[in-house]
Formats: sequence, structure tokens, C-alpha cells
Amino acid sequence: MTRPVPQPVNPTELRRLAQAVVEGDHFPHLATVDGDQPRIRPVSPVRTDGFTIYVANLRSYNKTVEIAANPRVELCYLDDKHDHVRITGLAEVVTDSATLQTIWDANPLLRQYLGRIDNPELIVYRISPTRVRYMREWALEYHEVPLDLKKGS
Repeated sequence: MTRPVPQPVNPTELRRLAQAVVEGDHFPHLATVDGDQPRIRPVSPVRTDGFTIYVANLRSYNKTVEIAANPRVELCYLDDKHDHVRITGLAEVVTDSATLQTIWDANPLLRQYLGRIDNPELIVYRISPTRVRYMREWALEYHEVPLDLKKGS
């Protein structure tokens, strides 16, 4: 069997390629740390602005404690061609009422499950990227995706 040869990546296309992977994966995996033990679980982002990702959570979930203790997290997105994107970032609780309302209005599952926006169990995290990397299947090397620091992604 011959070794697959990955397609070359044009550096000017990195943002577009990475964004396409993010847009195509509706259940990325979120990594946190629980003491000295890494934890990973699929999540369903409630909003995506470039590489800034918003994730809803319940206060009673373990990841709430994990993120409070260490807000450094990583999301991994995978597309159907096995290209993937890793977004390393800092998670912070969203407190802006307009942002929360926009997320609430756009997510019928949140409304159905939680009933009202002021449900004390609801917590929404904004994961602001500090690093974004893209890899094509079989490439075995990451490409650094340039971030637009003015926008946060």
C-alpha cells in the first residue's frame, strides 16, 4: 500500500479552509483540565463568530468547575475528509445581556430545555482564540491560521 500524499496548502487559503472545517462540524470536542486529568467531551456551539466560539452549559456540569479553575481550553473540529482544526483559547462567562438574548433567540433547543433565559442553570462561555491550527488528513503537520486580533479571531 502506498502512503497517501496530502494536498499542499496555500497559506493565503488557511483562514478559509479552517473556517470551512469549523462550519462543517456541529459537534466539536472541548478539552478542559480536571486537576491533573484532561477531560474531553463533544459540545454543540450556540454561536460562532469566526474562530470565537460560544458554548452553553449548565452550572451543575463538571466542566463549569473545570473552566472556573482553569479557563484555558481547546476545541477540536473534524470534517468529513478528516481535515481538522484546533482552536486553543480562553473561556470566559458571557454576561452581556444583548449577546445572551441573541444566543437565546437563535437556539430553540436552549429555550425548550431551559424554559427561560434567566434560568439559574444556564451559563454561556465565549472561547476567545489564542491559537488556531489547521491540518489536512495525512499531512502530519499543522499550519498556523492567522488571527485577526482586532476582531478576536
